Amino acid sequence: MSGIDQNKFRVRRSEIWPNFFIVGAAKAGTTSLYSYLRQHPEIFMPEDVKEPHYFAQVRPSRAQRFASPVFISDREAYLRLFRAGKNYPAIGEASPSYLWCEEAPARIHAVAPEARIIIALRDPIERAYSHYLMDYREGVQHLPFFEALQEDWHSPEKGWAVSNLYVELGFYARQIERYLRLFGEDRVHILFHDDLRRLAQGNRQVLADVLRFLAVDVGALARIDTTRVENGFATPRAEWARRLAGAQWARWIGNTLVPHRLGALIFERFFIEHTTPPPPMDPRARDWLAEIFEPEIQAVENLLGCSLPQLRRASPPSRNAAFAIAGGK
Repeated sequence: MSGIDQNKFRVRRSEIWPNFFIVGAAKAGTTSLYSYLRQHPEIFMPEDVKEPHYFAQVRPSRAQRFASPVFISDREAYLRLFRAGKNYPAIGEASPSYLWCEEAPARIHAVAPEARIIIALRDPIERAYSHYLMDYREGVQHLPFFEALQEDWHSPEKGWAVSNLYVELGFYARQIERYLRLFGEDRVHILFHDDLRRLAQGNRQVLADVLRFLAVDVGALARIDTTRVENGFATPRAEWARRLAGAQWARWIGNTLVPHRLGALIFERFFIEHTTPPPPMDPRARDWLAEIFEPEIQAVENLLGCSLPQLRRASPPSRNAAFAIAGGK
């Protein structure tokens, strides 16, 4: 924990810290999972701040300082989020930066060594494209996908809220391994974006498994509405809406003067629409990403000891066929 005040990550008597964390990956369904778990009567998660990013100690660049409503770095401000959770058996938060950040697992372990960790994974090519489409919709990205990938990949400055990390956020093997090493297999639960997507279609087994992992009443599953998928694909209503959403002054107003929930409602009502499917991915981008991610996917399969075709959904058919012929796991 070099370079950070270690007092931020020490437990004092009577303090209430989370005992479970949804740590990512970004664009893999963590917001939907947060929304579902908050409905459970034995689970407390902060209502107004889904992603405090406290254990990543995010330091945004000047260009991205208003990219997210909240980056909490102050210990007391973070602990205030959980005061109302005192009598709940399961207290949690969801910050996707924790999966990418190398220091986050040790910082979490320092205050909550028995914490339960939930990791959501998504095909890394799909994840990168979904991330890009969100950035483009919100006016913080203007390049076509392939050019945006190249610019971000070659950026000399890397970091959460510093660069986009379109590729780096998909390097799952080392990210998962850090949590397994510190918390052990029985304290780390891994699920997949495909499973979360099926929740909206009535397949609730994945959520039942999460409730069992958190040691809360699975019977309360019947009360949880899983029909809404959070942060689904949307397009800007017009170019003016996209440009306005990405303007620094507009983001400053939205993140400092307007309550977060109201700001989200305004954005949803006036700036975006959900009526169109995502545009097809540039084949150059898909092929380039597939080349980078295939060794990474194999490393995840070796780490978890199972085949993961759900991480190759967007890979070119020729690459999947070649992998199968070669005797993939």
